[in-house]
This record gives sequence, structure tokens and C-alpha cells, in this order.
Amino acid sequence: MAVKKGQMMPTFSYEGVDRKGAKIKGEMPARNMALAKVTLRKQGITIKNIREKRKNILEGFSKKKVKTLDITIFTRQLATMMKAGVPLVQGFEIVAEGLENPAMREVVLGIKGEVEGGNTFAGALRKYPQYFDTLFCSLVESGEQSGALETMLDRVAIYKEKSEVLKQKIKKAMKYPATVLVVAAIVTIILMVKVVPVFQGLFSSFGAELPAFTQLVVAMSEWFQNYWFILIIVVAAIIAGFLEAKKRSKKFRDFLDKAALKAPIFGDLVYKAIIARYSRTLATTFAAGVPLIDALESTAGATNNCVYEEAVLKIRDDVATGQQLQFAMRVTNKFPSMAVQMVAIGEESGALDAMLDKVATHYENEVDNAVDGLTSMMEPLIMAILGILVGGLVIAMYLPIFQMGSVVG
Repeated sequence: MAVKKGQMMPTFSYEGVDRKGAKIKGEMPARNMALAKVTLRKQGITIKNIREKRKNILEGFSKKKVKTLDITIFTRQLATMMKAGVPLVQGFEIVAEGLENPAMREVVLGIKGEVEGGNTFAGALRKYPQYFDTLFCSLVESGEQSGALETMLDRVAIYKEKSEVLKQKIKKAMKYPATVLVVAAIVTIILMVKVVPVFQGLFSSFGAELPAFTQLVVAMSEWFQNYWFILIIVVAAIIAGFLEAKKRSKKFRDFLDKAALKAPIFGDLVYKAIIARYSRTLATTFAAGVPLIDALESTAGATNNCVYEEAVLKIRDDVATGQQLQFAMRVTNKFPSMAVQMVAIGEESGALDAMLDKVATHYENEVDNAVDGLTSMMEPLIMAILGILVGGLVIAMYLPIFQMGSVVG
């Protein structure tokens, strides 16, 4: 049975007898039944019965997805196991038992099965390209070839942890205002559909002409009541169209990347995050013994921005022709002078990876400060928006009552 690239391996249920004669049964993922049998025999298990476990139709809906955080936790735990002297295959077993996500546990056991079947660790990781990128696999392969897998895994774990922290900081900056604005929109819709019609019935008994502002709000309320389903369809279509265009169109993704750098509030945060990612990735790969040109190629994709991906690939081409890294960075006009100067010092002193690490730490701290500053700045802005929305509706509803009171008085 061939397993397509990126597809989960089949799981086999088995019953047998171990070396001590005790009955044993369990499950294990493998590329095919023959490989599963070979792996079990290597473990000293005499197979009595083995069959492929059929997947439940609903399993794909109920199973958790493997997230970046799951990969980070797996890397750190495996690095810790190897530091403690635990053999690699046994480390997979221990880590798999402690994982809460069943999907990630299946991936780890699949990697374990590959390694037991004679594949290298890096080769096993490449069976799951949707979870382990080229950079991750290259670093592990470098560690295996140099005989320093334990040290390399620790470096990869630190890199993944730093990247995850940076990602969470950026999410924090985006999530807070988005959540509040969504809540504001929901509150506004509820007021329009449920509260305004009550006042509208009261106003109809006045017999007087309503203020223009109140008429506008009442007209909006009537539209919401009659065509709310159209609004939901339009919003859903816009979101679906946006996600589909982002998924399918490289031009659209490039447009978003360029727009993100020019955004008035978040642009500076995105810029600092890119510089941090570039420095951290290049520091990790170069320290792992990866040639600078290859390290730059891996780093280009890690920037997650088309503008800087093109800039880093241009740097790679310039370095390949014999230019110094700091000069090639300066020519692009995409990197801050502080980062360029630190790289220059690193090249002159022979400590490029250490200098890049300092640059990464500096800009990671800058991102942290920028997120805190944005949060502080956005709070009064969001409160003002909420005040205008809710306060405006309240004023529009009570304005006719106030006018009627002044006429009566």
C-alpha cells in the first residue's frame, strides 16, 4: 500500500507474544502491513494476528489538527529526552504517550515506525511536509550527519519556541481590537433589530415629524429587519472570497504582504517581526553549520513576506558572487542600519551567528514593546468607537422624546 506524500499513515492493530511469552496487543502506524510486521519482529514480538484499523467516517471531523505549537512541544520534549541519554526511538514512544493531541501522537508514532524501518530521522520527517518544513528537516539532517543530533534538536527547539512566541505576540496585537469590533457589531445589530423597533412603535403615536438623525436610524433598523439575511450572506461571501483568493492567488498574497508593511498602525510591528524572523532563522541555520548561501535560501521562505523573500534571495545571489553579507543587506535598503552594522561586526569577528542572535533578540523585544504600545493605544480608540455606535443610537432614540418635552414645556 503506497502512502501519498503528506497523507497520514494507516494504523495496524496487532496481537502477539513478546520475548517473555506474555500476550501483547496494540496499534502502530506504518506505511504498509509488511513494514508493520518487520517492525514488530524487530521488537521481538511474534505476531498472531494483524489487520489494518479502519477509520471512522466522523474521525476526520472530530480529530484535532496538528498545530505549530504541537510541533514546538514535540521538538522540545524530544530534545530533552536525548539530552537525558534516552535513545531516539524510545524518546518517540515517551513523547507520544505524553501528547494530548491524538493527531500529533499519530504523526510521532508514524515517524517512529519510519526510523525503526531503517529510515533516517530527517527522512522520516520529510514524510510529513505539511508539519515539518524544509528548514526543520535540513537542520535535523545536519545534526544526524555531524553526529550532534542532540545539540541540533536543542537549537531547533529554541528556534521553534522563539518563533512561536513571536507569532503569539503578533496574534495578540490583532486579536484584541478584532474581538472588540466584532462584539460592537453584534451589539449594534441587536439594538437595530430588537430595541429600535420598540421606540419606532412609540414614535408612530406622536404624530409629529421625527428628527433627521432618528429617521436615518429608523430606516437602517427597517433595512436590518427586512434584509438581515442578505447582510449575513454578503459578509460570509466576502470572507470566503478573501480566504479563497489568499489561498489560490499569489498576486493577492503578495498584495497583502506589501499592504501589511505599509499599514499605518500595524506596519511597523510587521516590519520588526520580519527582521526578527530573518535574524533568528539565519542565526540558527548558520550556527548549525549550514553554508551561508543555503542558509539564506531557507531564511527567505521563513520571512513570510514576499518583499523580504525577494530581498533575501537577492542577498543570496550577491553572496554567491563573493559579496559580504552586510554589503548585500545594505544594498537592498530593506534592513535597519543597526542590523546591518551588527552583521558587519559579526563577519569581521567571525561570530556572525552570535551577532545575528543578538539582532533577533533585540527585535523580538521590540515586537513585544510594540504590541504593548498598540494595545494601550487601541483601548481608548476602541472605547471611542463603541461610545459613538451605542451612544449615537441612544441619542437618536431619545431625541424625539426630548423635543416633545420641550414643546410641551
